[in-house]
Amino acid sequence: MGRLYVFMGKSASGKDTLYRTTMERHPELQAVVSYTTRPIRAGEKEGVEYHFVSVREMKQMEKEGRIVECRCYQTVKGPWYYFTAADGQIDFEKGDFCLISTLEGYGKIRDFYGRDRVVPVYIEVEDFTRMQRSLERERQQEMPCVAEVCRRFLADEEDFSREKLEAAGIGAKEHIKNETISEALCQIEGILKSGR
Repeated sequence: MGRLYVFMGKSASGKDTLYRTTMERHPELQAVVSYTTRPIRAGEKEGVEYHFVSVREMKQMEKEGRIVECRCYQTVKGPWYYFTAADGQIDFEKGDFCLISTLEGYGKIRDFYGRDRVVPVYIEVEDFTRMQRSLERERQQEMPCVAEVCRRFLADEEDFSREKLEAAGIGAKEHIKNETISEALCQIEGILKSGR
C-alpha cells in the first residue's frame, strides 16, 4: 500500500529544498504538484513548483468536485488560492507520493485519503533565519514587496501554532528541525522508513 508524505512548514523554513532533495535521493517517490492562482515567481516553472491556474479555472475544478483542499490568502496583491486536486496524480497502487501543503491542507488531505495513507513531515527553522531567507527571496523578485513577506510571516505564526500542530497529531517524530540540511534529511529518511 502506497503512502502520501505531506511536507509542510512556515514560509522559508526550507521545506522546498528538503522536499526537492528528498525527491532527488528517492526516485521511487512520485511528486504531486499542487495548484495556485498566484503569479509565477522568478525561477519557477509551470508543473514543477505548482500548476499555475486562473481563479476561473480553479472554480471550474471546484464545480467538478476535483478539489481536495483549498486555502485562500488575502495578500497585499489580492487573494491567492493554493489547492490540491484529485486529478489522477495519486494512485496508491503505484507506490509512494510526496507533496507540499499547509497544516490545514494536510488535515483535509489526510481526511480525504485516510490516516493510514497520509504521513506528515513538518519542517521548522528558527524565526530569524526564516525572516532573513524570506527577505532574500523577495529581493530577487521583479517587484519585491516587503509587506507581503511580513504578512506571510505573521500568518504562519497563527497557521502553525503549537495548538494547531498538536490538534493535527503532529508529534516529535514528524517534527524536523532544519538546523542543518544533512541532519534534517536524516530525520526525513527515518520518517520514510517508518512510513513504509
